[in-house]
Amino acid sequence: MPGPEIDPITLAVLSGRMEQIADEMDATLFRSAFNPIIAEAHDASHGIYHATTGDTLVQGKSGLPIFVGVMSFAVKAVIDKFGDSAEDGDIFIFNDAHLGGTHLNDMRVIRPYYHDGKLFCWLASVGHWHDLGGGAPGNYNPAAKDAFQEAFVLPPVRLARKGEINQDVIDILMRNTRLPQSAEGDLNGQLGALDLGVRRMGELLGEYGGGTVAAALAALSDRAETLMRAELATLPDGRWEAEDFLDNDGITDEALPIRVALEIKGEQMVLDFTGTAPRCQGPVNIALPTAVATAYVAIKHIFPDVPANAGVMRPIDVRIPEGSLLAAEFPAPVGGYTETIMRMIDVIFSAAAQAAPERVVANAYGTINALAIAGRRSNGSPWVMFSFYGGGHGGSPESDGLNHGNAPISTATIPPMEILEAAYPVMFRQWALRPDSAGPGQHRGGLGAVYEIEVLEENGAEVFLFGERGRFAPKGVAGGGEAALNHFEYQTDAGWDSPPLASKMRGIQLTQGQSVRLETPGGGGYGAPEDRAPEKVAGDVAKGFLSAAEADRIYGPKWKEVRA
Repeated sequence: MPGPEIDPITLAVLSGRMEQIADEMDATLFRSAFNPIIAEAHDASHGIYHATTGDTLVQGKSGLPIFVGVMSFAVKAVIDKFGDSAEDGDIFIFNDAHLGGTHLNDMRVIRPYYHDGKLFCWLASVGHWHDLGGGAPGNYNPAAKDAFQEAFVLPPVRLARKGEINQDVIDILMRNTRLPQSAEGDLNGQLGALDLGVRRMGELLGEYGGGTVAAALAALSDRAETLMRAELATLPDGRWEAEDFLDNDGITDEALPIRVALEIKGEQMVLDFTGTAPRCQGPVNIALPTAVATAYVAIKHIFPDVPANAGVMRPIDVRIPEGSLLAAEFPAPVGGYTETIMRMIDVIFSAAAQAAPERVVANAYGTINALAIAGRRSNGSPWVMFSFYGGGHGGSPESDGLNHGNAPISTATIPPMEILEAAYPVMFRQWALRPDSAGPGQHRGGLGAVYEIEVLEENGAEVFLFGERGRFAPKGVAGGGEAALNHFEYQTDAGWDSPPLASKMRGIQLTQGQSVRLETPGGGGYGAPEDRAPEKVAGDVAKGFLSAAEADRIYGPKWKEVRA
């Protein structure tokens, strides 16, 4: 839509106003959602998308970064299917991850916004629903061999026509979840967020006019491209490679390589993932939209000043080989996408560290440890406690890594144990930092965590774990060392046991009083360990972060000669 030239002050004001619209949509859903993964962990996002291309224009600051890229694919899927048939008041809904990215738990609700009778933009909401059927409560099924074993698959369909909700669609969705009350509450929260977005866009365009706002949106994308090109021009030309591995696919106990070649030439970058493992049987595959969006997340970490819109990716060529586990086609299982995209980010960071070590951090802990504990209460009602768990972040050029943080793919928060204990029949025996888990370095990695969860329900429970980093530790950069491996164990009548595949298992049966225990990885170290200040080593020992024996082994005895 052509519009007038726009001055810098008006552009800044409109940029802030539109970001505020997306932020307010985020807040509306967070406050109204029924399940803790949205309400407490903020596993959701809202944004404004281009009317004809579906490109990301604006995203809320509280939403997950991975959704910046994948939601543009979701909007494009709706545009491709419904084209010119969309009308004012229509709403579309789907969870098909091969079209919209991520996994089937992420329900996308998309609505066209009209101004003066013409399509102006799209508003979109995505949120992680607690359960959508499938072979495992919570849908992280580590043994799934196709999408149908993961969850109910909904293609893009029209949920509302000219403002009239199609109850049939809602009835189908509610019949395909173990937790219909939670699902319906989350859906209503998403619809409420979109309603608010429509009102706020109406207020904005009523104040500034459609031409001015359209000009601002175009200018923001163009300036994002200009900024990205300027950032790339500051880096040396060259080609750098990195490789890392997934433990296995949950079916076959074979490591899966993920490789990248990062090439910079002038104001352009290529990320080439040739050499990555082919599509596998198990659910660590990801769809192409997810892979492209993951590259954007990594770029945003390396260049934090670039904004969240599609213009950033114009100078970047992401090459994903056909047939690889990074471009899996339907019905390949993709439920464990989180584990794979974190490994993609790790290899991009490791390659970028060779070109510009001052811009990157070492590998973070690299797994969300998706843990579902489910069963039936004494009154027969089902319960599903799904959550993810934190670990250490990588050391940086300026400081040690963050202890017990959440994954770098998200701005989500780990639900507090008080919320989980209040909602489900469990008790946390332990929730603590994990000593000796950080990767050594001039700036060490952050510490992982220890979680021990006891089942209180007299009917017992079934446990499903989908994790990673059980066999390949988070790496350091610039000479830094590796962090500790992920470790999971569970109680049986004969004692404690661990999964044969190290980080993935389903169907673990616990009786009342038995527990599961997670010891999550720390982050990799940054810089050579011999360059770490002895007083910092002594401080870590004094705080219990590092044992004296490990301090001696890694850093030598000099730390004993100083005061913490």
